[in-house]
Amino acid sequence: MKTYSTAEALRSALNTARQTGKSVAFVPTMGNLHEGHISLVRRARQLADVVVVSIFVNPLQFGANEDLDNYPRTITADKEKLFAEGTQYLFLPQVEEIYPEGMEIHSKVCVPELGNRHCGASRPGHFDGVTTVVNKLFNIVQPDVAVFGEKDFQQLSIIRKMVRDLLMPVNVVGVATARAEDGLALSSRNGYLNEEQRQIAPVLHRILQETRQAIACGYDSYRELECHARLSLQAAGFEPDYFNICDARDLLDVTPETEEIVILAAAKLGSTRLIDNVTHNLNPSSDWGMLATN
Repeated sequence: MKTYSTAEALRSALNTARQTGKSVAFVPTMGNLHEGHISLVRRARQLADVVVVSIFVNPLQFGANEDLDNYPRTITADKEKLFAEGTQYLFLPQVEEIYPEGMEIHSKVCVPELGNRHCGASRPGHFDGVTTVVNKLFNIVQPDVAVFGEKDFQQLSIIRKMVRDLLMPVNVVGVATARAEDGLALSSRNGYLNEEQRQIAPVLHRILQETRQAIACGYDSYRELECHARLSLQAAGFEPDYFNICDARDLLDVTPETEEIVILAAAKLGSTRLIDNVTHNLNPSSDWGMLATN
């Protein structure tokens, strides 16, 4: 595995690979890699000849009171995991490489509407930071395919829309959420949970599953289901941010034309913010049931 810290050096290496006809898959991460990240790398290996992984804790997507300074950084362990999975290239830039003139006057990429709801409503500017850095990384790597986890369903939807809108020649592939045995979605932030909170945390996924089951049984009073779920989360010790039942295509309210729903949830447990989602196909006979039910 070769490690590069500049865009110029990585581009040169990838150009050499492309000249021999090799395809490129890209997995952008912020490091502190766990089994969820590794599942993305494994999927990338299936999809292309060359796998590039980036590790960059992007300050542009963190709010003023968020955990940028405390975000876990485990570069040595991350490198060992990536090497073991056969990753060929690791891009490990410094902030100055990505934002050479600083972030205040840096051009930004915005996906309107979709980026302002759900997580975007409580984390203003977050998704502008995500789309800006992913756009830059795509321009540096120029991948044939990019692999993202479905745990952050809204982020995946936003990146797919950005790629469509800007006519980027990148195939964006989602991979089902990796979970612990008790159902908790794997996340770098799970390490913030104390022992008691870690025991409570799987309740978030359980409530999502219960809500999906109610819908599968024909209960379609979605606002009532959302309210009940938020109360259940509070009773378990969470501080709910949102619990929303949406059309999986556009993350808007469910309509009679909706074929696939996604139930999105975010809640704090102590100081740790957890997100998760599940999907449900309302029309099993359609071709739209392609999203993983996680």
